[in-house]
Amino acid sequence: MTNTFETGGSERQYTVLAKNLDPSKFEVHLGCVSHRGALAGEFESVPQFPLGGSLFRWRSLRTRFKLKGHLQANRVEVAHAFDFYSNLTMIPSAKLARVPVVIGSHRQIGDLMTAAQFRAQAAAFRWCDAIVCNSQAAADRLLSAGIPQAKLTVIGNALPDKLFQPAAAALPKVRGVLRIGMVARMNAAYKNHAGLLRIAAEVRRSVPNAEFVFVGDGPLRSELEQQAAALGLMTTTGSSQGVVFLGDRQDIPEILASLDIAVLTSDSESLSNVILEAMAAGLPVVAYAGGGNGELINSERGALVPLRNESEFATAVVRLLADAALRNKLGANARVFVEQNFKLDCVRNHYQDLYASLLERKQGRGAGE
Repeated sequence: MTNTFETGGSERQYTVLAKNLDPSKFEVHLGCVSHRGALAGEFESVPQFPLGGSLFRWRSLRTRFKLKGHLQANRVEVAHAFDFYSNLTMIPSAKLARVPVVIGSHRQIGDLMTAAQFRAQAAAFRWCDAIVCNSQAAADRLLSAGIPQAKLTVIGNALPDKLFQPAAAALPKVRGVLRIGMVARMNAAYKNHAGLLRIAAEVRRSVPNAEFVFVGDGPLRSELEQQAAALGLMTTTGSSQGVVFLGDRQDIPEILASLDIAVLTSDSESLSNVILEAMAAGLPVVAYAGGGNGELINSERGALVPLRNESEFATAVVRLLADAALRNKLGANARVFVEQNFKLDCVRNHYQDLYASLLERKQGRGAGE
C-alpha cells in the first residue's frame, strides 16, 4: 500500500516492486490512500482508502475497518505499507485483520516529520513484524528511537535494467559547454534549489562555460527563477545565462546522458533515487554528506561535501569540471557500484526473501502452538 502515485522516491519504488515481484511466488494486491499523481495511469484500478484529511477522525477510522475487510476478503498473508500515511493506515488494519505478516517502511531519516508524526509512526511500527528501511541512516534513526534491532531490515532502492542501458542525449551537446544537473521537484525548501543557484553563480566565476540544468517543477519554480535572474544566471525575460529550467521530464535517462556532472543539494535524504540513477548513467555525483548519501558516494565515485558548505560544494564541482579524465573514472566507478548493489534483480530478491522468511517463521510458530 502506498500513499499516492506522485513521482517521489517512495512512490517510484512502490511501482517498481509492484510490477516486478515474481508472479509464480506472489499474488500481488495493491492499495493506496489516494489514487492521484503522474504514476497513477500505470495502475488504473487500485482500490483507494482515503483518510478524509485526518488520521484520527471518524472517516479515517471507518477507512481502516474497510481496509481490514479488504485484506480479509483477499486472504492477504503479507501486508506491506510503503510510506508514512500508509503505515498509519494499513498497519492497524492488518493487525485487526489478523494478517500473518505485517511490514512497515521508513524511507526517510525522520527529520522532515513533526515530533508527533514520528511518535505516531514509531508506535505503529511496534506492531510490525519488520520495518524496511532503504538506508542504514534511516534504520539508525529508528534504532535510536527504541525500535528493536531485530525488526529492522535495510533494503536499498531498486534500479530497473533500462536505467543501465545507453541513452541518447536529450539536450544537444554545445561545444565548450559543461553541464551540471539536478533532478528534484520544486515543492519543498529542503531540496535546496536556492543553494544550488548560489553555488552555480560561484562556479561560473571560475568556469564561465558551465551550465546548470534544473529538472523538475513545482510551486517554488517562479521564486527560483526570480532568484536566478537576481544572481545574473537568467535575464529578466527568462533567457539562460548559465542556468536552464526544464520543468517536469519523463526522459530522465536522456537528460542524464546530456550531463557531465550530477549534483544534489538536498538537506535531507535517506537513499536518493536521483543519486542512484545518475550513478547508473555513469556520472560522478557531488552531494552533501547527510543521511544515506555517504552510503552511496565516496571519493572514488564523486564528492561528499559537509552540509550547507556552499563554497566547498562549488570547489568540488569546479575540480571535476577541470578534469575530464577524473569525471570519467569516478563515473565508471559509480556505475559499477550501483550495478553490483542496486539492480532490480538483487533488490527484488531481498524483498522476496524477506516476505518468504517472515511468513515461514509465522507459519512454523503457528504449527508449534
